[in-house]
Amino acid sequence: MNFVITPRALLVAALAVPAGSAFAGINDPNNDFLPSYTGSHNGDLDVVSAFVNYNPGTDTFFFSGTMDAAIGTTASAFYVWCVDRGTGTARFGPLAPGVLFYSVVVLRLDGTATVNRFDGSDNLPAGTATFAGNTIQGSISGALLASTGFDKTAYTWNLWARDGSQAGNAAISDSDPDNSNAGVTAVPEPSTVAFLALGLGALGRVARRRSAA
Repeated sequence: MNFVITPRALLVAALAVPAGSAFAGINDPNNDFLPSYTGSHNGDLDVVSAFVNYNPGTDTFFFSGTMDAAIGTTASAFYVWCVDRGTGTARFGPLAPGVLFYSVVVLRLDGTATVNRFDGSDNLPAGTATFAGNTIQGSISGALLASTGFDKTAYTWNLWARDGSQAGNAAISDSDPDNSNAGVTAVPEPSTVAFLALGLGALGRVARRRSAA
């Protein structure tokens, strides 16, 4: 059987691996506000997708969440990623027994962020969190999220959108994923990407030789 490797196929392969590794996310249904939530049902409090990346080369986590409306629609909204570093427990009780964590990362509309490990916390300045359109995101040093058992590439997370005008668990409007944790996605090391590029280059040369023949 003969396979034809076109330049377009090579380009798609080259782009697909890094992009899939870097931006694989978890989707969440629209308009699935928690029954216990008592705030406004604005779209920026309805999570539609989220992901957390970890880059071992820079020891940096990248948090991203996309809502169903522009970030800032609700002035009192903020966004909390629960993180299990190895000793997470179900801290929400009956509301979400499947969500385990032992630290949280909070991103706010004023650009500030907080990393709370429950045995200590760090407040980070404006500019840590950024948002455009429906997406809010921020980079957090891995030094602020030291392991309590897991390798950092094996950490898990869950995103909660919150309305600060409400109190307690009634402020939690939506989560992603629902009642469970998702794993962080490790970003490929530069050496891995370079190796992939070399391999694709070799495939391209073979394809050109076969085409010329």
